[in-house]
Amino acid sequence: MARSKSIFRCTACDHQVPKWAGRCPSCGAWNTIEEVSPAEQSQAPLPVLTAQQRPIPLTEVALDAGGELRMRTGLEELDRVLGGGLVAGSLTLLGGDPGVGKSTLLLMAAERFAKRGVPVLYATGEESARQIRLRADRLGIHAESLLLLPCTDFDVIEAATRESRPVVLVVDSVQTVRTANASGIPGSVSQIREVAHRAMNLAKGQNIATWLVGHVTRSGDLAGPKVLEHFVDTVLYFEGDGRSALRILRSVKNRFGAAGELGIFEMIDKGLRQVPDASARLLEERDPDAPGTAVVATLEGSRPLLAEVQALVGAPGAYTPARTCVGVDRARVLMLAAVLGKHGFSLHDRDIFVNAAGGVRLDEPAADLAILCALTSTLTDRPLPRDTVIMGEVGLVGEIRGITHPAMRLREAERHGFRAAIAPASAAEHAPNSLEVLPLRRVREVLDRLRR
Repeated sequence: MARSKSIFRCTACDHQVPKWAGRCPSCGAWNTIEEVSPAEQSQAPLPVLTAQQRPIPLTEVALDAGGELRMRTGLEELDRVLGGGLVAGSLTLLGGDPGVGKSTLLLMAAERFAKRGVPVLYATGEESARQIRLRADRLGIHAESLLLLPCTDFDVIEAATRESRPVVLVVDSVQTVRTANASGIPGSVSQIREVAHRAMNLAKGQNIATWLVGHVTRSGDLAGPKVLEHFVDTVLYFEGDGRSALRILRSVKNRFGAAGELGIFEMIDKGLRQVPDASARLLEERDPDAPGTAVVATLEGSRPLLAEVQALVGAPGAYTPARTCVGVDRARVLMLAAVLGKHGFSLHDRDIFVNAAGGVRLDEPAADLAILCALTSTLTDRPLPRDTVIMGEVGLVGEIRGITHPAMRLREAERHGFRAAIAPASAAEHAPNSLEVLPLRRVREVLDRLRR
């Protein structure tokens, strides 16, 4: 009788391989390949479907009178990133570096729910009840509907949730909680997978809006298996550079709203303060008369945002030049340097430093023209016009391409006192009356205008 062969499966992505390996060839995770015994490979008999399990027509699915039930958190910046509020029965993952303010943000949101009489259960595996109370006193949080459960056992958390029946549940953090249904220590791949799966079933089955808090690794990814992000409905990142009081909340996945939305907070003595006018906050420390700085009108989700781009170019040298980019795509900066080289600005032997001030990330191509103008300004040692905003995508042959939603960007620039805009020619028709748009089609036209 032929002997059944064992197979090996990655616990992070379920990819199967014929033999053990130290690294998964599919997801690249280390030490996640485990042997699956022949008994585990055998398929269980198919279940007999009950009436509730049978497929039904889409049009017969029952809906509440209001459709999707959204609950306002009371923090406008958080509601903006969530797409209008927290959805009942949703599972949201909030990631960020340790100490960035994730627990403070959720404690403030929980307090606002509790003040409205919404029951909230805050389960913490990282801090004691006394530590949470001290933080709450510092933040001025006093709400009787906010229940606290210091616990690292998810079985206990689930039992307490089913007994107290909260509307909102916070698990802080998923890396410190374990369950008896999986092997390994808290924070291991198997434990995080099982805890996240149990949290998803709890949120959907009990219609509880559930928050999972997660830490990020040095590479900026959420610690644990990638499947953690697949389980949840929404993934938010809370970011801070450690040198500034600004904190940026960004959505990278949202099944109930637009991904890419951005909210800005500022860390103060009494917790987090919302920054509703993000453009004004990002530009308040700008030196408009300094060479190498430009203002770009970018778009974060559905929110127009004015941000400052800074550039610095070193003197020519015989060493290998540095290429340092913070908050912008390094590959696009190198491309823009090559485009400038074709127009008479040789940068192959110079250090190049480009920074998006304030901790924002400028990932969209509309920032190309502002970066190029900032590089030109520092090369010629001539500041750009202080009342001019710049936007546009730059192509490899030096053409300036159109951008999305130019009207929203131009209105934001007009609201903050800008009087001119260097933009693609297609944006001219969307210009407000008080804003002059300089419609340019080629990089050569931009450089000629900056030389005047």
